[in-house]
Amino acid sequence: MSALSATASRLGPAFDLLAAYRDGGFFFERAGVGLSTSGEAARLRAEPGPERILRLSRSLVETLSAVERGPDGPPPVAVASITFDDDRPAEAVIPARAAIRPVMGETWQLDVAPRGEAPPRGERDRWTGRTLPHDAFAEIQLRPDPEPDDYATAVERATERIRAGELRKIVLARTMLVNAGRTLDAKQLLWRLRAVEADCYAFAAPQTHPPVRSLLVGATPELLVRRRGRLVEATPLAGSAQRFGDAGRDRASADRLFDSGKDREEHAVVVEDVERILGAFCEHLEHPHEPELLGTANVWHLATPFRGKLHDPSVTSLELVAALHPTPAVCGTPREASREALEKLEPIDRGGYAGPVGWMDANGDGEWAIALRCAEVTGSTARLFAGAGIVADSVPEAEVDETERKFRALLDALRWG
Repeated sequence: MSALSATASRLGPAFDLLAAYRDGGFFFERAGVGLSTSGEAARLRAEPGPERILRLSRSLVETLSAVERGPDGPPPVAVASITFDDDRPAEAVIPARAAIRPVMGETWQLDVAPRGEAPPRGERDRWTGRTLPHDAFAEIQLRPDPEPDDYATAVERATERIRAGELRKIVLARTMLVNAGRTLDAKQLLWRLRAVEADCYAFAAPQTHPPVRSLLVGATPELLVRRRGRLVEATPLAGSAQRFGDAGRDRASADRLFDSGKDREEHAVVVEDVERILGAFCEHLEHPHEPELLGTANVWHLATPFRGKLHDPSVTSLELVAALHPTPAVCGTPREASREALEKLEPIDRGGYAGPVGWMDANGDGEWAIALRCAEVTGSTARLFAGAGIVADSVPEAEVDETERKFRALLDALRWG
């Protein structure tokens, strides 16, 4: 790999990160903070296996630390969308150009190129989001995979295994294939997702796993882990309920979720796992004893925010990702037993769905979400993903309904793409 150098320039605090997004680039933003990239200065790859994310972290630290840079601007960054399963490589890209706002305030453009080469000139286009959506999709354009009845059967089989003591919780996903009849516009889709789900992470991440290159686009509410210096934060979610336009019905739905024994059990499993893992890395790890209600546009969630301080300041954000992934929020517990059960109960390829998506810089700081509420887009088709946490008293019909609600939110957003 050629030696690299980084050049930073200011874009101003009001710069819209989405304006810098280009086809094939990477986008990751929540509440105005994040980054948008284009091009590749370098690509790093860790071969498949259970240690792949940890090996990728070590490779990134070495490569990013060697990038020559001036005294101003943010440190060089790498971005990644990592597949859920360990049987594929973990890859990260050091972008050739990135618009970065790591915290609210100044925005920077960071150009990375081989030493001695001038960064390419980039043109900024004038762009605005679509003012009206396309027509709603007809039933003939939609194909569930697996069918709702088959998914309900898988839920029933999962609850039997849980009651038999083999598992405590498992998360089952299903997909919906959409034939849009037009080439889907990722930038328009991001614009819509960001507007509707302002408190979520809007993201677009190229997928390189076979058989074709695609783009994973979504808006996820779940922070896997954030590291800034020695400060570590995470906000696991588990347990959900429908939202309503009527304020009274909406409040009642939230209250039912908070009081639900089934949802509280599903959430407790995740909190215990995150507490155990982050507790090994942190001092003064804190979280509320009761979950909080977190609302997205269509769904209420139970959430528990964590905050701690690293014992060892050399531990990177991606090392924390390696320890946490996959959490019981997207896999189950016990972890290995759940992963084995998924091979029999879940007949889909998750790809990047439910995997880590985010960024890390040369200092090891970074922000990683779990890729949920997303669609894998290829030309005029999209594969939507939705999952539900299954515990002993889960009702198959209710879990089917939960995934259908999650699909509906994405289907509405796709009308703008």
